[in-house]
Amino acid sequence: MDTVAKPSVVTAAAEATQTAPEAGIVTPVKSAELPKGEKKPVPTRRDDKLRIFCGTSNPALAKEICDFLGLPLGQTFLTQFSDGEIYVQILENVRGSDVFIIQSTCDPVSHNLMQLLLIIDALKRASARRITVVIPYFGYARQDRKDKPRVPISSKLVADILTTAGANRALVVDLHAPQIQGFFNIPVDHLFASPVLVDHFRKQNLANLTVISPDAGGVERARFFAKKMDAPMAIVDKRRTEINVTEVMNVIGDVRGRTCLILDDIVDTAGTLVKTVQALLDNGAVSVSACASHAVLSGPALERIAKSNLKELIVTNTIPLSEAGQKEPKIKVLSIAGLIARAIQSIHEETSVSKLFN
Repeated sequence: MDTVAKPSVVTAAAEATQTAPEAGIVTPVKSAELPKGEKKPVPTRRDDKLRIFCGTSNPALAKEICDFLGLPLGQTFLTQFSDGEIYVQILENVRGSDVFIIQSTCDPVSHNLMQLLLIIDALKRASARRITVVIPYFGYARQDRKDKPRVPISSKLVADILTTAGANRALVVDLHAPQIQGFFNIPVDHLFASPVLVDHFRKQNLANLTVISPDAGGVERARFFAKKMDAPMAIVDKRRTEINVTEVMNVIGDVRGRTCLILDDIVDTAGTLVKTVQALLDNGAVSVSACASHAVLSGPALERIAKSNLKELIVTNTIPLSEAGQKEPKIKVLSIAGLIARAIQSIHEETSVSKLFN
């Protein structure tokens, strides 16, 4: 074999503080407490065939999930050749095992996606009995339809590639559009971060709360959240002029004198977020906070958030925050490791996943 460019070994059993600069890995903030009354799952049957592996996109989350389940994190050798090709080797026997691979397809998106595909292929060729891809953040989900001539439906393509590589199941968190589940020809379990977020804001006891959907596409998500919080809902109408550029038009609903909470699935460049905040304040809102499942936070996002009138932004650790993101005082991270861990246990034991949201 040719000499690799980076001789260091990245193992899945590494401590959560280990970093992989080439993959943009950083250590996320401390985990949030479990929702009230929630306990760590106790396996109903011991099975040494349950195995969990991860790539380099979010090893800290994978380690936390394994700690929650009381399982060791599988060891994987991950490195690159001098031309950038990814090299993968599974360092444990997985023959006949029920294997879960934890990998968010976040920045660097193509690198993390290709790494996931190679791990799947390695496990398939090592005779794993079943391979479940656990994708806390599913990249390319925003390209889910032909909204312009001669454009791809990228999320469908990624779903097909994962299946072709050898994935038998998928476990995802807060897809940008729920119908993306139909792009997969394998079973998909769709988790929602709302239980973690709802529990956090219930503890805040926010007075005169109104839940805000930042666009028409997020109405169903906001309605569910508002029902759980026993609060009214409003919508901000926006017009997207080009990729990552939006123009907020008006607020549908009464927010005067209200404490507003914007609910979204993704915060990317934060352009929509800060304009929504300003639109709400211009319409008489007392204060505006926001929460989102996936903190992509690319480009000028952190600068925009810091300069905005946003009170706070609550996100989950589906994507690890950059060092600068961790230092931003307006951003707080909640952990969904417990939610994912219980879903993994349910899938392995062939019990209901939907009971997690009852």
